[in-house]
Amino acid sequence: MQIEPIAHIESDFQTKFGVPRQSGLAPALRSRVVFEPRFRNDEALRGLDTFSYIWLIWGFSETERAEWSPTVRPPRLGGNKRVGVFASRSPFRPNSLALSSVRLVAVEPLPDKGLTLVVAGADLMDGTPIYDIKPYIAYTDSHPEARCGFTDDVPKPVVEVVIPEKLKGLLPSDKMEALRQVLALNPAPAYHDEPDRVYGFTFSGVEVKFFIANGVLSVTEIIENQDNIQ
Repeated sequence: MQIEPIAHIESDFQTKFGVPRQSGLAPALRSRVVFEPRFRNDEALRGLDTFSYIWLIWGFSETERAEWSPTVRPPRLGGNKRVGVFASRSPFRPNSLALSSVRLVAVEPLPDKGLTLVVAGADLMDGTPIYDIKPYIAYTDSHPEARCGFTDDVPKPVVEVVIPEKLKGLLPSDKMEALRQVLALNPAPAYHDEPDRVYGFTFSGVEVKFFIANGVLSVTEIIENQDNIQ
């Protein structure tokens, strides 16, 4: 079977670093699904706006490898313990496919792009190819009683975030809240323990610098580039 992208995503993340490790953890994030020209058919989206959530089936386009490994080291286990690749959501998979549940905010037409989907909480880098879209159906897709393997015993890595007042005006308020939620998830690698290390990533056209010490993530710089802010 051969598959081709039906769409790609436009998001605030130009690099992998900083992207939430799962969908829905930063609900203030807004992204846009833009369909490829041959799939820009309004009929294909008929009725989709009656659903609150959708599944995105997409590709780890930046992590493809010639060989695959049967085991991986999940960041939530500190990067030291191995589990089977099929017992994880690692990007290093035989077919490099991913699945994300996102909230559908709007079905919105744009000039030269046709109907697009505005979604919340996506964990995708800008430009990521999307191979399929399916509606989320609560009575079959939700399993509150489910066991969740090694993730049951690992707390969600939320940290306190400190952003100086002088930096808060460098992004619109909605983007700043999305950035705060992303930073609260602690984007630094789980296996790093270097309190003085400064990390950085690009978000919505600005460069964000931060360090982590004693459970507090402090933003040191937001380097503005007006030409790139989305």
